Amino acid sequence: MATNTNLQNGNRQASGSEGNGQPLWRHFLMAGLVAALLLPVLYFPPFRLIEARLYDILSVVAPPFPTDPGAVVVAIDEPSISEIGQRWPWPRDLHARLIESLRAAGAKVIAFDIIFAEPSTEEADRRFAGALGPDVILAADDVTIPLPQGVQTTRINPIDPFLDAGAVPGVAAVDLDGDAYLRRMPQTPDNFANEGLRLRGEPVPELPEGALIQYFGPARTYPTVSYYQALDPENFLPPGFFKDRTVMVGLSLKAATSADAGAPDTFATPYTLTTGNLTAGVEVQATILDNLRHNLFVIPAPRLAMVALVIAAAFLAAALCVHGVSWRTGFAVVFVLAFFIVGAWALLRFERIWAPPALPVAAALAVFGTRFGLDYARERHLRRAVSEAFSRYLSPELVAQLARDPGALKLGGERRNLSILFCDVRGFTTLSERMKDEPEKLTALINRLLDPLSESVLTEGGTIDKYIGDCVMAFWNAPLPSPDHPLRAVAAAMHMLDAVNALNADLRREQGEDAPTFAIGVGINTGDCVVGNVGSRWRYDYSVLGDTVNLASRLEGLSKEFGVSIVLGPATADAVREHYVVIELDRIAVKGRAAETAIFTIVAPAARRQDPAVAELEGLHPQLMDTVRAGRREEALELVHRCQALAPSLARYYARLALKVAKTAE
Repeated sequence: MATNTNLQNGNRQASGSEGNGQPLWRHFLMAGLVAALLLPVLYFPPFRLIEARLYDILSVVAPPFPTDPGAVVVAIDEPSISEIGQRWPWPRDLHARLIESLRAAGAKVIAFDIIFAEPSTEEADRRFAGALGPDVILAADDVTIPLPQGVQTTRINPIDPFLDAGAVPGVAAVDLDGDAYLRRMPQTPDNFANEGLRLRGEPVPELPEGALIQYFGPARTYPTVSYYQALDPENFLPPGFFKDRTVMVGLSLKAATSADAGAPDTFATPYTLTTGNLTAGVEVQATILDNLRHNLFVIPAPRLAMVALVIAAAFLAAALCVHGVSWRTGFAVVFVLAFFIVGAWALLRFERIWAPPALPVAAALAVFGTRFGLDYARERHLRRAVSEAFSRYLSPELVAQLARDPGALKLGGERRNLSILFCDVRGFTTLSERMKDEPEKLTALINRLLDPLSESVLTEGGTIDKYIGDCVMAFWNAPLPSPDHPLRAVAAAMHMLDAVNALNADLRREQGEDAPTFAIGVGINTGDCVVGNVGSRWRYDYSVLGDTVNLASRLEGLSKEFGVSIVLGPATADAVREHYVVIELDRIAVKGRAAETAIFTIVAPAARRQDPAVAELEGLHPQLMDTVRAGRREEALELVHRCQALAPSLARYYARLALKVAKTAE
């Protein structure tokens, strides 16, 4: 059976080992190419939003908490509006009262997250300015306006009387990401939180570019009191509540702080994903203050480090699937996902470094997916190769089974117990000589005969090894197992006899009495063989080798000598005795064996054992063989004639046996 080196290589590749003809360098080159294709994504701005959303998710998992919150929030909230009985904005003399109250309660720094950029009433502004001092921070803002000739940035400070009174301006402006979430630490040197630290006499750390805010909880996580309570802390708050604290005053309206509705001075934070609520700007400023005080802000990993991480992820995935994709690959995928996601969280939580796992995970999954795709394509190629190689030699059912499970095909040599069949056309040489001037007609005629003979093999699940002129060689139990292979081989031989008879009848109808008449001889033997690729590196045949094959070929030749259509080896005969009436023909010498080997033929199917003639023949024939071997000539000749009368189809065999007995006696 013709196969090729591609089929052999394909089978090795399907086994999933790196000995599959694909060098390791090619495997890791694939990983390098995947990484190279993904690396530009690191510098693609929309991808930053995916990384940012992952930051939101991981930063809220067991976040670190400052040992002592750095600020107390005084909230301008709904209860305060109700208690004070005035609509917002409130008069500034009320804020002056708040400053005096907080200062009296021991507050060290008072920071208003409110921009007083325009004058109100003269009396209220004078009263407010009188309460201000160097312990008070007033919010400022930087407004950026893009213009055709460039970008214009305008600082909006509190009005001069307030600054002249000693108040310190602090820029409260923040930078939102593209999805309107607030994640980045402010980079302005005189920002609100920085000024709060300076007034407390604490060092202000230098922020690296792109530093991220570590949030500690959803809205109202910080110690928060209502504005009206801070106006009268002796009656509403515990003693010493504001002692030596930084107090931040700002809007914190809960009635309209949903992510959909929005509210003045509120921001979406990582906790908005889980709560659906926004966080007040004054609480965000308190969070930024603690990020600075305790160095809890997060530093993004440099892009070059991310490049290395992506490459490492691709090569790690390549190493984990170096032996191909199997059920174990699922565990490898889970391991890689957990390694990079948990690793990113641990680095964020304990080292305050943000290394987004999105692209490393994508690189690893791309390598796994590419390897799966290559293996799948290789598997499909192997299945096509198997189907093409075996479609003319096996039945469609067996070809489909091999295509579903190419691993069942072992193209290297292996030892198996097989049934081998040789079928030869009798008188083909004479027919060829007679039709030597009509080669096309001869070819068509022999193909017409070989077609039903081949169909008989395929119908019984056999494998056609080769055509040797007018001879067909086939075997059973390879490449796929066939437990009843001796019975199937004999059944195929019986179908062949029926097919030849049917063809002869068709030819007589078509051509009359001058039509050629075909006859066949079949030899079948069962035993251990070596089956697999046989040939050279240029051409392979899927074939069988061994003494069993040689004996099967010899049995086919003996069928003509013994005058029977089918000759069976001993193992085949033993395997089919329950299904056919089998008689021993003779014993022959086999090369390499000291003892002679018995050979057999089929008289009839087992169902005909009830026929008196068949039953009598089955009993008489063994007696005949015993008398022949014992040299009892008279008795043997009598038994020969009786058996010949019982089985007219074996007349030629018994005539030959009678002649043998007669010659022996002489």
